[in-house]
Amino acid sequence: MAMQPASSKSAIKAYHLVNELQALLVSRLDSLPPRPSESRFQPVSWLRSEGRHGGGARYTAHDEQVFNRASINVSQVQYEYDPKKTMSSATAISAIVHPYHPHAPSMHMHISWTEMKSGQGYWRIMGDLNPSLPNPDDQALFETVLRESVTPELLTYGSEQGARYFYIPALNRHRGVAHFYLEEFNSGNFSNDLELARRFGRKLIETYAGIVNRVLSEQTVVTPEDQQKQREYHTVYFLQVLTLDRGTTSGLLVHDENDIGILGSLPAYIDTKLLESFVTKLPLLQQKLLTSLLAALPEGKDSAIEDSTKVKLAHITRQFYQRYPEAQELLARAEKLPPTQKNHQ
Repeated sequence: MAMQPASSKSAIKAYHLVNELQALLVSRLDSLPPRPSESRFQPVSWLRSEGRHGGGARYTAHDEQVFNRASINVSQVQYEYDPKKTMSSATAISAIVHPYHPHAPSMHMHISWTEMKSGQGYWRIMGDLNPSLPNPDDQALFETVLRESVTPELLTYGSEQGARYFYIPALNRHRGVAHFYLEEFNSGNFSNDLELARRFGRKLIETYAGIVNRVLSEQTVVTPEDQQKQREYHTVYFLQVLTLDRGTTSGLLVHDENDIGILGSLPAYIDTKLLESFVTKLPLLQQKLLTSLLAALPEGKDSAIEDSTKVKLAHITRQFYQRYPEAQELLARAEKLPPTQKNHQ
């Protein structure tokens, strides 16, 4: 059965935008050196309720010469013909890129439009730079792009909310060095907000591709210490995604039809011993979750996070929050807390 997209004008425009940004990011990453003879990405499609409620397509990297892991997801879930739902549709691009080279930073971007049947709607706009080996020049460039993409007022607010959302209390540190997060944003002018989202996404993509291109072109020598720093940072990233990231958790609790895509943000390898050392630093409920996640990882100091492992991790996470719904109070949040799960119920 084919995917049935949303039919409202605003949802159609939002869907065009996220597909445009997905194509741009794939194109820019394919242009990185050494330039491939064919795309580094392969498409994977999924359907929500066999397509009746939409679905999505993601591009995943299969070139480990350049990428440790990369996943660029576009989706549109719609309930236009379901009278029990108050949400009409949710349209999103969610992308994470983990380069293979330790000196090239990871990047996360999320842009989505949620539309209610009442006609009201809101944007979620996120972007963050995640280096294993921080480079002040890269951070400054990324922050300059944020300043050029939004108004000073939105920049201040979005940066504060991003820093709040990506903070890891147990480790007293952030995931990443530059963060931006707007939640439930609606200026009252859909066309202007659509262009803001487009400008934000395009500038972020172009700047990030430029940073990675510079690192790969310079052919910086990679030391074992660099590789270890990257593995350590990817372990912190894993911890944040699976014990704190509200968006990831909500996606897993809403449905189980795209578990591999939802966990596409996980890096390819993590340091299991380091992850184990984090257990006692967490609140008791999260200790239960992390202990269960560790049991699902392959044996050995360095665990490979393959698709089969992602399925196990998704199942464990879903079961945990179904058994301990109060644990969601420990998840990261910005000032505004969208009713994501309620929208899909």
